[in-house]
Parts: sequence; C-alpha cells; structure tokens
Amino acid sequence: MTTRPAWPQSKARVAAASGNDLREVDVLADPRLRGNAVPITNLNHAVLFVRDLERSRSFYTDVLGFTEVMGMEGAAFLQAPGSSNDHDLGLFAIGDGAGPSAAGRSTVGLYHIAWEVDTLGELQRLAERLREVGALGGASDHATTKALYARDPDGLEFEVSWLVPADLIDDDVLDQRSSIRPLDLTAEIQRYGADTPGGVGVSRLVPGA
Repeated sequence: MTTRPAWPQSKARVAAASGNDLREVDVLADPRLRGNAVPITNLNHAVLFVRDLERSRSFYTDVLGFTEVMGMEGAAFLQAPGSSNDHDLGLFAIGDGAGPSAAGRSTVGLYHIAWEVDTLGELQRLAERLREVGALGGASDHATTKALYARDPDGLEFEVSWLVPADLIDDDVLDQRSSIRPLDLTAEIQRYGADTPGGVGVSRLVPGA
C-alpha cells in the first residue's frame, strides 16, 4: 500500500493511497531520517540571479501576486500570497549583459522550482494570466499533480501545480502516474471541482486532524 507523509509537521498524518487509512507517525523517528539524513520539513525559499531587477520584480508581483517584503540595492525579497515564510523568492540583479541560463542544455543546473496552489480554479486563473503575458510554456497531467510550466522574463522556468487530495487518489489515478499527458483543465475541474482544496493528506494535514 502506497503511503505519503504529509510534511512539514514533525508528527504528521500519513495517508494511504485509498484515503481510508490515516495514521499519525513521528517523522523524526522515521528510519529514513536516522544517521546522516537531515529532516528537511519544507522548502523555505529560492534565490534567482536576474538581469533587470525591476522587470523581474514586476513579473512576480503583477503576474503571480507576490509581495515585496524587503529590498536592498540590487536585490528584492518576495513573499507568495498566503505564505508564512519570511520570504519565498529572492531576486539578485547581475546586469543586462548576463547571458541566458544554459542549464539542461550545455551545463548542469536547476531545472525549475515549483509552487502549489489551493484549487484548480486558481490554477485555471493563473493559466489564463500566464498565457496573457506570453509566459506559459506548457501544461501537464501527472495524474496526482496537475501542472503549469512557465518562464519568467529571463527564461527561468517555474511550475505551478495542484495536487489531488489523498482521499481522491484511487488505483486508477495511481496507475496513470507512469505517463505524462497534456493537461485538460476543463475536464479536471469537471472531475474534481473548481474549489476542491488540493494536497490535503499529501502536502498538508487534513483539516481538524
């Protein structure tokens, strides 16, 4: 039976694939976290080198709704809507002469960062906004994850996704994880609903549990 710990709690609910078997475990006592393993509980923030600070700041605030919480010469620190992190994204300007990232083509490097949204309705709204500004690159259905892929003004890729809640992950959904399909947001909204909270029992605890 497949189980997934609902991070980031040190004592977390583990949801079975069927959604019918929820039990509490102490993740700090998990054998995987013994020895030299570091019990990471959350991604706190990402930092990007960008050409033009104002251009990048405007993109992340105007398109994705981030808020600038701190700034200094040549740098800005942004917080995502609803986030409790000190900041979720740092931007450091290195000038217009900087070349494009070659990561994944001729150099190693970061492929993309990913953020999670609460509902498919929000994912659809964001898809429309990203398409409007020419930033949307694609949309994929990973069965348990419905994902948008986009690029910022410097061509740096990011993902925004909605996670199917644990109690809706059945054997059919699990069987589909071996392939990636184009995302049909309209069909997924008809299936799961526009306002169904995502990630419940997967990336976060069941409310009231």
